[in-house]
Amino acid sequence: MARGTLFLERTSYRQRRLMDGVRVLPFVGLAFWMLPLLWPSTGQGSEETVSMSGALQYLFGIWIALILAALVLWLNTRARAAETPPTDQS
Repeated sequence: MARGTLFLERTSYRQRRLMDGVRVLPFVGLAFWMLPLLWPSTGQGSEETVSMSGALQYLFGIWIALILAALVLWLNTRARAAETPPTDQS
């Protein structure tokens, strides 16, 4: 059986990918927030440790980056939703 190509409308496809980004963002943020657990701490030989102020700057920087990423994704999905005409489901 020959299988035809699947055509997805460009605006619909991009809107779905933006929503996928919105869904994945919390998991990406969690991964970046857990990254300091892998940093070397005191007592592990001669490795250089990360200062507490550096770690807090990193965490707040990730927090601000997540807020900005969520804002950008929200604005883009809102703009795409305004462009897409509503479908009649009657």
